[in-house]
Amino acid sequence: MKKLFLSAILFSLAPASFAASQDVVGTCVTAALKKHPGVVTSLRGEIEKGKFQYELDIAGNDGKSWEVECDGKNGNITDSEGEVAGNDPAFVSKAKVSLDAAIKAALAKSPGAVVKIEYEIESDGVAYEFDIVAKDGRALEVEVNALTGEVGIPEEVLYQIGR
Repeated sequence: MKKLFLSAILFSLAPASFAASQDVVGTCVTAALKKHPGVVTSLRGEIEKGKFQYELDIAGNDGKSWEVECDGKNGNITDSEGEVAGNDPAFVSKAKVSLDAAIKAALAKSPGAVVKIEYEIESDGVAYEFDIVAKDGRALEVEVNALTGEVGIPEEVLYQIGR
């Protein structure tokens, strides 16, 4: 029943060209929870490098927070990252770029207002992730490598369900 309800919400919120079938959403959720058992706290529809994807936030049974990205066509996991507090030793011990410098770099690439900051542990290092409301009103997600200061390609957030 929850899967059917979630799919009905997605069909009503997502643009027709990106509308998800419940099979793809179900595949994504099942795979994400298999990788990181817990509770899905939010689901986003995003455009990354011209392709539609889902991003799920999971409160893991292991006490950790996880962000999992899935391909919007087949529901396969494409990326998984741990989310930590900004003062987490696993983040702080590796980060070479300050939060202020990362915000400045993100806003130079995507002008607007930062509305959320996340600190991520990735397979290849650590990163800041910023939710930005762009000057044109679009919702963007911009990642800044906390080791190098490199700013990633902004992702456009189409919708979000949950926190």
